[in-house]
Amino acid sequence: MTDIAWIEAAVAGARPKAISALLRYFRDLDIAEEAFQEACLKALALWPQKGPPRDPTAWLIFVGRNAAIDVVRRRSREAELPDEAALSDLGDAEASLADRLDDAHYRDDILRLLFICCHPDLSATQQIALALRIVSGLTVPQIARAFLVSEAAMEQRITRAKSRIAKAGVPFETPGPVERAERLAAVATMIYLVFNEGYSAPSVDGARTRLCDEAIRLARLLLRLFPAEPEIMGLAALMLLQHSRLEARFDADGALILLDDQDRSLWNGAMIAEGLALIDKAMRHRRPGPYLIQAAIAALHARAARPEETDWQQIDLLYATLEHLQPSPVVTLNRAVAVSKVAGPAAALAMIEPLAGPLGSYFHYFGLVGHLLLQLGRPAEARQAFDRAIALARTPAEAAHIRSHLDRLAAEAAPRAIAASAI
Repeated sequence: MTDIAWIEAAVAGARPKAISALLRYFRDLDIAEEAFQEACLKALALWPQKGPPRDPTAWLIFVGRNAAIDVVRRRSREAELPDEAALSDLGDAEASLADRLDDAHYRDDILRLLFICCHPDLSATQQIALALRIVSGLTVPQIARAFLVSEAAMEQRITRAKSRIAKAGVPFETPGPVERAERLAAVATMIYLVFNEGYSAPSVDGARTRLCDEAIRLARLLLRLFPAEPEIMGLAALMLLQHSRLEARFDADGALILLDDQDRSLWNGAMIAEGLALIDKAMRHRRPGPYLIQAAIAALHARAARPEETDWQQIDLLYATLEHLQPSPVVTLNRAVAVSKVAGPAAALAMIEPLAGPLGSYFHYFGLVGHLLLQLGRPAEARQAFDRAIALARTPAEAAHIRSHLDRLAAEAAPRAIAASAI
């Protein structure tokens, strides 16, 4: 009897490579996805009784390929038979299939598929959404959450991307060196979004945090393709440094622990060392980019043995540089945290008050506003901000964190109310 959890893990792990192979065979995203789903259904039916195959990935590709051929043949009854070349590269044995999957210009089929999804015929948001769906297998709600849009809007975006590819006859060949360089930024963005999807998990959740591991693995593979690209070094370092704090970010009840309150002995020293080494190497290129700057900020946190040793002035300067390179309300909001440490909460509040419009539906905006108002001794206004934040919380951990502030405000207000009534 094969464990269902093992089957789910094997299927999830095989997905990118199987989809890539099926896409290479049939040159059609929908057929590739449907074929893989059909193979998964057969795996769930057969593996528990017969045991796992020697190579699950090759098995899924083999079964999916046969299922897709049946679909193509059924369609051919109503249309002209497809050209034999469309079904080329088919083999007869599982082993030879698996062997040929490695016979590509890229050593990893997942990366190969990433570059194909990031085709320039698609907009950047379409490229990323499609890659998250096809390569990483994220659900539409998960992707919508990463983009801060509705599920319906994201469903339409992905459908339009597939339709555009189908109508344009986008080739699914492996891109050459020039195309790879042109699509690198989109691939890097997609990888970081995958990481953030896992990082934003409400607790230390194995399934979600695997996304972080997968994103880091992809970044390391990108480094093999672009070993002298400082932004990819920065991307890998940023994710390593952020992921190093995984075990310290939540308490036993799953409640969020802020950076200053984390037990730094729980931070992963090996990840920090790798991240810092990548930053040092990238800095020697003297070509700072957004990922490298964010990694440098994360490094300053990682190097501080205690919260009070954090170099907030340098972090403020780095955020100012990031604002110049990549201006956005979220970057300014993050910089305000450093400003509050350097110049006080009033200066930080003045900086972010103009952002109420663009960040009016952003949980972290109201969380920071409430925190700054609390520091300024304005509890009534802080309560209003926290009420707004808790309404925008996306996870139980976020809601629980804000609830702790509201409970403390209520507890502090009660004695004052009693004293006032006694006068």
